[in-house]
Amino acid sequence: MLHKNGVMEIPLDPPPPTKQPSDMEYRLDWSGAMNSTPQWLKDAKFGIFFHWGPYCVPEYDCEWYSRNMYTTDHSANKFHVENYGPITQYGYKNLVNLFTGENFNADDWITLFARTGARYVVACAEHADGYSLWNSNVNPYNSMTYGLGFDAIQAVRAAAERADMKFAASMHHSWNFGWFCSTDPLADVYNTKNTMFYGDPLPYSSSWYYPPFIFPDEAFQHNWLAKLKEIVDKFLPDYIYLDSRVYIMKEECRLEFAEYYLNAARNAGKEAVFSYKANDFQAGSGFLDYERQWMKNIQNDFWQCDDTIIWESWGYISHGTFRTADICIAQLADTVSKNGNYLLNVSPRKDGTYDDTTLSILCDIGEWLKVNGEAIYCSRHFVVFGEGPTEQLDRVTSLSQYIPFTAEDIRFTQKDGTLYAILMGWPESGIMSVKTLCAGGALQDTIRQITMLGDGNPLAFTQDSMALHVTLPQTQPCKYAFTLKIEF
Repeated sequence: MLHKNGVMEIPLDPPPPTKQPSDMEYRLDWSGAMNSTPQWLKDAKFGIFFHWGPYCVPEYDCEWYSRNMYTTDHSANKFHVENYGPITQYGYKNLVNLFTGENFNADDWITLFARTGARYVVACAEHADGYSLWNSNVNPYNSMTYGLGFDAIQAVRAAAERADMKFAASMHHSWNFGWFCSTDPLADVYNTKNTMFYGDPLPYSSSWYYPPFIFPDEAFQHNWLAKLKEIVDKFLPDYIYLDSRVYIMKEECRLEFAEYYLNAARNAGKEAVFSYKANDFQAGSGFLDYERQWMKNIQNDFWQCDDTIIWESWGYISHGTFRTADICIAQLADTVSKNGNYLLNVSPRKDGTYDDTTLSILCDIGEWLKVNGEAIYCSRHFVVFGEGPTEQLDRVTSLSQYIPFTAEDIRFTQKDGTLYAILMGWPESGIMSVKTLCAGGALQDTIRQITMLGDGNPLAFTQDSMALHVTLPQTQPCKYAFTLKIEF
C-alpha cells in the first residue's frame, strides 16, 4: 500500500501469538543432523570474534545503530540527524558508501589474533543489517558491490588458512526480519525504491525478539537458507555461529541448513560444528553459545561464552568503555573451568585498523597466555570449578556490574595427570591456601611437586585438614592471574 507521497504504508500490529520460543517442539527427524563437538574446538578454548560493517562508520551507539537510528526518540537518531541528515533523505544505506576499509589487511588481523593466543577466528559474515561481507550471488547488497569493494570473508578465511588457524563465520540475518522499522512513517526504509536495502515494510513489533507478532514469509525463509548454503559452498567454515531468533524460521528450514552444512563437512572430511542460542535447534545438532554468560557451575555439555571488549557495543565505537585484560583473563579462566570456550569480540574501525587500546589489551592477553596457556589449551574441567567468595551475575553487561575477583578466588583445570589452580589474585602473605585440596579433599592423589607457571622452581607446600598451603615465589611471573601446576 502507498501513501499519496509514494512512501509505503506501515502495516499495523496484529494480535500477539500465544506460543513462545521456549515452547518449541521438534516434530521432524533430526537423526541426520546429530553431531558431536569436534575435539579441535574443545581443545582450542579461546577464539577471537569480530563485527565489522557499515554500523562501524558512525563510531557511535553500538552495532544496532542501523536499527536504533530509525527510532526518533533514540540518541542514535539524534546523532544521525545532526551528523548526516534526516532519515527521510540520508538513511543507513547511504552510510555504506563510507564503509571503505582502505587499510584492511587480513593477514595483519590473523597475525594479531594469533599473537593474542586465539586458536580460531569467527568473522561476522552478515549482521542484522542484511549487508553481506562476501561476494554473494544470493544477496546483491554485498561488500563487492557496495562499500568495501572486496570480499572480506574470503580474505579472512584465506589468511586464517595460511596461518593454520580455524575459521568460522557468524550469521545474524534472522534478525533482519523487521530490523528496519521506523517510528517515522516518512523514513527512507519505507521508500519503495529501497526494498533491496531494507526489505518489505513490516509492523514495528516484527523487530522484537520475544515474540515477533508475525513470522517470516516463505521468501524471507528461502533467502535465510540460501545465504547459509552459500556460506557453506563458498567457504565451508570449520564452525558456523548462528545468532539468536532463528526460532522464527520453520523447523524444515532449520533442519535443512543443519543437514546441508554437516553433510558438506563430512563429505570433505572436515570436523565441523555450528552453535545456536536458546532452543533454536534440536539438542545434539550443535552446541549452545551463551552471550555474556557467567555460569554458576560446571556444565555437563560443552558450551561457549562470547563477550565483547567494548562493554557497550560489538561494533567499534569511539566513546566505549573497554573491558580490561585482567577481566578478559578472569572470564577466560572461569569459562574454561566450567567446561566452556571463551570467544572474545574485538572489532576494527571502519578503515580496517584496530585502535591502540584494543591492541594493548590483546597484547596483555597474549603475554598472559604465553606464560599460562598450558593451563588453558587442551585442558578439561576438574571435579569442581574452583573456590572463593566472588560470584558474578548470570550476565554481566557493564563494568559497574562486574565484581573484581580476590586472592581467595581460584579456578581449576586439568590435563595429562596434572591439576592447575589459577589464582585470581596474589595473597599479601605470599602463602596460598587452597581449601578444595585439603587432606582428604577433592584431590585423591599424592602431590609430588608444585610449581608456578612462568617460574618453574619447586614450591614449598603443606597439606592439612583445612587446606593445601603453598608458599608462592618471591616474584610474580605475570601481571594478572597466576597458575599453580600441581603434579602427582
